[in-house]
Amino acid sequence: MASEENKRFISVDPKEASIPEIHKLLLGGITPRPIALVSTVSEDGINNLSPFSFYNAFGANPPIIVFSPARRGRDGSTKDTLNNLHQIKECVVQAVSYEMVQQVSLASTEYDADTDEFVKSGLTAIDSDIVKPKRVLESPFQMECVVQQIIPLGENKGSGNLVICEVVKIHVDETIMQDGVIEPNLIRLVGRSSANYYTKAFDCSMFEIEKPISTIGIGIDSLPDFIKHSKNLTGNELGKLGNIELLPLETEIKSFITSYKNQKININDIPKLLNGTDYHAVYAAGVAINHEDKVNSKRIIEISAKKALEQNDNAFAILALLSTTLIDN
Repeated sequence: MASEENKRFISVDPKEASIPEIHKLLLGGITPRPIALVSTVSEDGINNLSPFSFYNAFGANPPIIVFSPARRGRDGSTKDTLNNLHQIKECVVQAVSYEMVQQVSLASTEYDADTDEFVKSGLTAIDSDIVKPKRVLESPFQMECVVQQIIPLGENKGSGNLVICEVVKIHVDETIMQDGVIEPNLIRLVGRSSANYYTKAFDCSMFEIEKPISTIGIGIDSLPDFIKHSKNLTGNELGKLGNIELLPLETEIKSFITSYKNQKININDIPKLLNGTDYHAVYAAGVAINHEDKVNSKRIIEISAKKALEQNDNAFAILALLSTTLIDN
């Protein structure tokens, strides 16, 4: 894990830094951010469509979402979305998929208030069921909303405005549903990062972490010191080990070692095994060379544990690591 002496920080006081500098730091450090594609309508009936990445969900009963149309950094003026919401307190908030992200970017252009961004972006406006603003047909997930409150966070350049909305109707493209859940690789959402960067929230960008809700893990603090302070294990790997319920008993560890002692390993095959994914074979190799080279044996066994953790076999990993103290017995 990281130690304080190995870390160096650049510290910034927001009161002393420029607005653009703070803005860039926030956009770079708080990422990826979900994108709210918000449609509103003016009192004159002019559609407006604009994306906002200061946005998230804040409850399910009632369903509440919040986004923030900030004042412009150059002159402190308010955006058309906010102006419209003061007039008609309704909106539709849409998710942004990869297939429409370029059109959404185009909709972020600062056209004048009389311009319909649906027309400019080429996105298709369809009627909502409850609220006045239009929905975006191309979006796979749409929420019709009623504005509950608008909270100004300042009147300066770059100041935000929290728009608190209650979701009154949700529309989901049926093709993105799988077993009652929205499947990430079907909805294919994108997130906003810093500068011109976006993030794909699907395919190889996705990974799973088992939620520690059904069990109570022992925590990293309960791991043996030689594991906690290992130079070969990362904080993420220790986190996985800390999620196990109980440390295995000594009898379990010895039985684990015995089950691998009789496996035949060709010493010349070890480099190839270390480059592979078969952590069982790597562990067996570590056991096989223990009597001749204890230091290298421990290193190889730790590698087998790391490979097991990569494949979420936490039970194997903890047994392998603990076995290094008993392998000679």
